[in-house]
Amino acid sequence: MTAAAYGVGVQMTNRLREWQRAARPPLGDLAFAVACFLLATPLAVAFAYAYRAPVAWSVIALAISCVPLIARSRWPLTVVAMTAALHLAQFALLPLPRPMPAATAAALYTLAIRTDRLRAWRVGMGAAVAFITASLVLRPDVEKLPQALALIAWTVMAVAVGDAVRSRREVLAAAVERAERAERTKEEEACRRVTAERIRIARELHDVVAHHITLVNAQAGVAHHLMRTDPEHAYQALERIRDTSRAALDELRATVGLLRHGEDPVAPREPEPGLAGLDGLLDSFRHSGLHVTLARTGNPRELTPLSDLTAFRIIQEALTNTRKHAGPASARIRLDFRADVLRIAVEDDGSTSTSNARGSGRNARGNSAAVTDTDGTPAARSGHGVIGMRERAKAAGGTLAAGPRPGGGFRIDAELPLRTGRKG
Repeated sequence: MTAAAYGVGVQMTNRLREWQRAARPPLGDLAFAVACFLLATPLAVAFAYAYRAPVAWSVIALAISCVPLIARSRWPLTVVAMTAALHLAQFALLPLPRPMPAATAAALYTLAIRTDRLRAWRVGMGAAVAFITASLVLRPDVEKLPQALALIAWTVMAVAVGDAVRSRREVLAAAVERAERAERTKEEEACRRVTAERIRIARELHDVVAHHITLVNAQAGVAHHLMRTDPEHAYQALERIRDTSRAALDELRATVGLLRHGEDPVAPREPEPGLAGLDGLLDSFRHSGLHVTLARTGNPRELTPLSDLTAFRIIQEALTNTRKHAGPASARIRLDFRADVLRIAVEDDGSTSTSNARGSGRNARGNSAAVTDTDGTPAARSGHGVIGMRERAKAAGGTLAAGPRPGGGFRIDAELPLRTGRKG
């Protein structure tokens, strides 16, 4: 035998086995057909005795009508048509007053649980109309009209029970699906919260460390420059380095304490910074050699704690970037209290000595040298300063725009919501 002939034989054998498996009725359908026959047999016997019909013919007719039920799961609509046709044929050919449509009722039940409601009711009412019409045509007896109309109960009850079972299954499936979706949503929400918390921690640490390290670096440069020519001023610069580093450690300790407050019942002793400490912040930059001016307009109003912290951090980060990247520049801060928002403007005049390096230096300001939009999408990817400011403003319900000034320098504009309450 050649390999090709052997392969063809194997394929035919596999197809025959698949056909046998497809043709073999499922055990559940077979058991359902047998159960339908066994449960309906006492009724068929009682029905035969009541109408003085042959009991054997009634049982045989019932058994024949239950045979199509072995395929009810595969072709429910076809099984309904076959059982109804068998019932009508038995009614017309056999010496029985009215054969029982038990198999048709079982087939309608299966159709109702496996198809939509409208289709099941249409088929059920069609079967009922066919049974009543055949009963009135083949057995035209007006006295037995109520018995003919009783055939409606077989079809309507079967469809109603099947529809109720299907609806119950759908409700349970929907409940399970909602529970699974809620579990997935819960896990996704937990992951989202963890990510948001990591970003918040990174932003807080960046603001604290970058600000103080920038001041320490500037004051160390001053001390190094004056160490030999002016030891007194160098000594003062070293004192400021000591104070700045101590302040950095205290603020870092307070930030870590806030992050660990969920596990530690003792609240951190250091309050969160806000605009109340703005003068001290500006003095620290002035000591480092940056000329800073502050102007307030409008009627000062109370901010929410989040907006207060956000305003402080935005000004801190903007001045830190100016001190790091703008060279010997001066900065101007404007706080404009409106009816419902606080507008913050921080701008510097840049440095003519660093104009050639402004393209790369500005990009280090948090990726926003050429970006003036407020959607938080930076053009470059080298830093995180302006990204963090935008995230803070957005978290507080405000907006922030950053970009170079037309006449040179850099500008930060932010709007933060005010608390509607008493005046400050």
